[in-house]
Amino acid sequence: MSPRKVPLRQCVGCQEQKPKRSMLRIVLTPLGEVVVDLTGKRAGRGTYICASPECFELAKKRKSLDRGLKTAVPLPVYDELLKVLRERETHE
Repeated sequence: MSPRKVPLRQCVGCQEQKPKRSMLRIVLTPLGEVVVDLTGKRAGRGTYICASPECFELAKKRKSLDRGLKTAVPLPVYDELLKVLRERETHE
């Protein structure tokens, strides 16, 4: 039996392909709200970002999340995303 294939996703910040589990997912739900999806399973259009402040800054500066989700991402979502990134850094 061959080993299971690891799903890869592209970061909207650095544009690198990385394992899905190591990244954060941001979702535009069917109701039109933008949320940080910690489970990785929420319904809706999703985009991924590396769990690093550098990629976050790049994505924010380039408005990559807006393009990936095809909608304007509200500032509170960026604040929540930064908070989650900082929490992840302290746990690693």
